[in-house]
Amino acid sequence: MTTPEAPRILVVGATGEVGRLATRELFDRGARLALTGRDKRRLAEMAARSGGPTRILDAYDLDACAGAGPWALSELGGLDGVLVTVGVAGFGPAAEVPDAAAEHLMTVNALCPMAVLRGAVPAVRDGGFLSAISGAIVIAPLTGTADYAASKAALACWLGVLAREVRRRRIAVVDARLRHLDTGFASRAIVGSPPPLQKGADPGPEVQALVDDLIGHLGDLAPRRTAVTPGQVGTTPARSH
Repeated sequence: MTTPEAPRILVVGATGEVGRLATRELFDRGARLALTGRDKRRLAEMAARSGGPTRILDAYDLDACAGAGPWALSELGGLDGVLVTVGVAGFGPAAEVPDAAAEHLMTVNALCPMAVLRGAVPAVRDGGFLSAISGAIVIAPLTGTADYAASKAALACWLGVLAREVRRRRIAVVDARLRHLDTGFASRAIVGSPPPLQKGADPGPEVQALVDDLIGHLGDLAPRRTAVTPGQVGTTPARSH
């Protein structure tokens, strides 16, 4: 690791299932954390453990999303990395998904992470990382997932372009294409029912592998964009999602 002190990391969506696991893993590795999330009670519990700053954040408030990076920079006295775990599922034939649901999916899954990372670009240090979870669905979307897949694919495309734009600053842009995890995520869809899915994998090892990859980037000299494909987190074989 190139930083002389504990890495300072912002986790957006820390009160969700993946966010909580990532937060715990990062804290156990000695990271100093700034946390945002929707669930006030969970956020308070996590703050009591980590001792770091917290902020309630609504994915629909894009101005607040854009301000999360500068807020974390101010609270932590520096910012080495940002991980966005915000996301929501939605299902149904493309011709039947209500426009309001489609808008919600695009806002939460694409516009929110994009706003967070856009605002964090000037805040994160050279050689740091910016990361968001797109998911394996961008690789092989199933029928009945058109709007959900489109929102995640939009994020993945945006991350790819961002990676080229921050290359000179040696910032790693990590597109975490995690596979289906046993977190109950699909069952909490805002619209429709999920198509037949295989049993989700244990999220613990997958999140651990993702954190391995993110922390590893802080010691890298060369920038790179990492796409987490099914069964992989970056260049590290994933052990589940």
